[in-house]
Amino acid sequence: MLKVYALTPDLHEIALSDVSALDAVSRQLPQGLYSTFRTYAGRRKVLGLEMHLDRLYAPLPALGIRALSSPAGLRAALREVLAAFPAEEARVRVTLSTTQEAGTLFLALEPLRAPDETVYQHGVRVMFAPVERKTPRLKTTAFIGESEAARAFLQQSGAYEALMTRNGKILEGLTSNFYAVRAGTIFTAREGILLGVTRRYVLRLARANGIGIAYRPPRVDELAAWDEAFITSSGRGVVPVTQIENQPVGSGQVGEIARLLRRVYDSYVVKKAEWI
Repeated sequence: MLKVYALTPDLHEIALSDVSALDAVSRQLPQGLYSTFRTYAGRRKVLGLEMHLDRLYAPLPALGIRALSSPAGLRAALREVLAAFPAEEARVRVTLSTTQEAGTLFLALEPLRAPDETVYQHGVRVMFAPVERKTPRLKTTAFIGESEAARAFLQQSGAYEALMTRNGKILEGLTSNFYAVRAGTIFTAREGILLGVTRRYVLRLARANGIGIAYRPPRVDELAAWDEAFITSSGRGVVPVTQIENQPVGSGQVGEIARLLRRVYDSYVVKKAEWI
């Protein structure tokens, strides 16, 4: 059950031929900027909603586009559709068209399917993908199409996520940010990536807990020296990575830093998620 609405600025539901998944919806909408997030507190709160909306509105002056609804109007529309959405929590994608009908906003909602607890307790296997974002600081729906082959291969492989690399350096995942841990320090790229909302909170929490951070992309040829690794995203939080391709990360078990950051992040969400 997936619902799609347009905000022009009047709010109305629209019908699409394929509503099997959010990516399928994105392929049918005009290309533009987007952000995806999950709700909390019975579809009434979102962590970092202001930052998610800034991702849509901040680039508009440089693009010469005016949104057909203000951030306040978008929040009101989100409250309305989420209040009526028949699921305990929702995964939401907001798209702002920069092509056809430029400035139009589209809201897509699906029931939240949180990862199984085994994902957090045992970690996941990820793979490498030969793709990268052309405009990493902008989250554009064009990238969904550009990475379609990598996404299809990921699904066939059974891996949990695909990591994008450049010149032997790991940048980020298709739908997540990536981190390696060595000797108690987190290594993560800062250039050439989408600066995720969850990434900002997790790194802030890491510093608050005395964990060092090195803004340097982990190298593929350093994998054997890592103690642990993890990925982050709005819908999944902190997910431990215990295997890359066919090689275990560290001991092949979930690491202490990933466990700690998952615990403090989940606690932070409860306290800091903002009202829509």
